[in-house]
Amino acid sequence: MRRTGGTTVEDAPSAPGPDADVRDGGTDPEEPGEPRRTVWRRVLAAALVVALLATGAVLSVKARQLRDTPATSNRALTDTAETARVVGDVSSALGKVFSYSPQGTAATKESAKRLLAGDALRQYAALFGQVEKQAADQELTLTSQAVRTGVTRLGTGSAHLLVFLDQVYEREGKAATTAAAQLSVTAELRGGRWVIVDITSR
Repeated sequence: MRRTGGTTVEDAPSAPGPDADVRDGGTDPEEPGEPRRTVWRRVLAAALVVALLATGAVLSVKARQLRDTPATSNRALTDTAETARVVGDVSSALGKVFSYSPQGTAATKESAKRLLAGDALRQYAALFGQVEKQAADQELTLTSQAVRTGVTRLGTGSAHLLVFLDQVYEREGKAATTAAAQLSVTAELRGGRWVIVDITSR
């Protein structure tokens, strides 16, 4: 309040400055946003958990698929001892059943009965009668040797192999002839020995 020319004038209340606090029931402008931010934080946290769980499930499925792929279930890639064993048994068997002389066909047939089984033995028996007669008539001697054998797949009790044979034919009074053969072979582990159950010429 001040006097001006004998008149008393009341001073008008000054307007609050821009930084003045709001009182008497005023509301902080930031307060309404706080609950909304809290809700969004919870939603984002829940979404992150769901995403992590989904990612974990996908990775688990992928890992199982990798473990179950043919490459990883093929023991030829990991079991060197058994791979060498099946190569030795199959190579030796093929050398015996595909080698004969005019006087030694009976021994060859006996070897086939021990070293072959299933379709391989039936096919061999059906053809060997002709081979036996030819060997006697032409004085023919055949010597076969596996020069390269690869195991394409090795399971618990079965194996698939690719075999390259060198074969030497000799007839009485004639020069020897050399030929090559390529065979796909299936073998099974029976009684502690790998036995050939299928032979296919390639």
